[in-house]
Amino acid sequence: MTLIGTGEIVAPAVSGGHGVGAFNVIQLEHAEAIVAGAEAAGAPVVLQLSQNAVRYHGGLAPIGAATLAVARAAAVPVAVHLDHATERSLVAEALALGFGSVMFDASALPYEENVRTTAEVTRQCRAAGVWVEAELGEVGGKDGVHAPGARTDPAQAAEFVARTGVDALAVAVGTSHAMLTRTAALDLGLIAALRAAVPVPLVLHGSSGVADPVLAAAVAHGMTKVNIATHLNKAFTEAVRGRLAADPALVDTRTYLGEGRAAVAREVTRLLGLLTAPRPADRAAVSP
Repeated sequence: MTLIGTGEIVAPAVSGGHGVGAFNVIQLEHAEAIVAGAEAAGAPVVLQLSQNAVRYHGGLAPIGAATLAVARAAAVPVAVHLDHATERSLVAEALALGFGSVMFDASALPYEENVRTTAEVTRQCRAAGVWVEAELGEVGGKDGVHAPGARTDPAQAAEFVARTGVDALAVAVGTSHAMLTRTAALDLGLIAALRAAVPVPLVLHGSSGVADPVLAAAVAHGMTKVNIATHLNKAFTEAVRGRLAADPALVDTRTYLGEGRAAVAREVTRLLGLLTAPRPADRAAVSP
């Protein structure tokens, strides 16, 4: 197996009634850990690079090329995805590097401007054979603020997809980005209503704040792509802190970063087992 498109991972999940794990890469160790975890689970996985991570590295090319290289060497299907891009120049750079999908985020714009801009980006990506995700009903917490009140309207979501031509839609159903506790209360009824109304796969952002049973229920009610970042960063950081505390004289970064990498790999394996298990709930047909 090797690098494939995100749509090639999402489509079988839709038809099979299970979820797809999409995990954010910040450093090379994250990419290595996520792939190792997916290989242990025997499951496909999506490696995501956010615009914030790109900013941290000073550009997309170095971390993007490294992430693509890790994906190509994997023993399971791996897709590389640009997450939460608000700059069209960054989308173009991702296309040139060989990313298989992008999430263009114009959700903070007025609705009509979101539709117009997203449709333009979708046409650009479609011409390159690249899968496109967009967002409607801004998910809270991008600046660390827990804002669980945002909700996506099913009728507006269906109209948005029809007018933009996107391949997947990120919706607001009660999650918030950057949550450090897994206490988010999801609106499962809204997820089911969105599934029935929207003809493309649904994406759950801010999933780090969602407990395991609720994540499973979200997939059963119609979510497919599940994005997780902060939860893995917690696992990484806790492992590094523990290793440094155990040996205050330690200076070899490979030793303590390796502990963080191993912790993330274990958690990815566990989460993929949860997300990729088939769900018994009846699922409305959506196009992949």
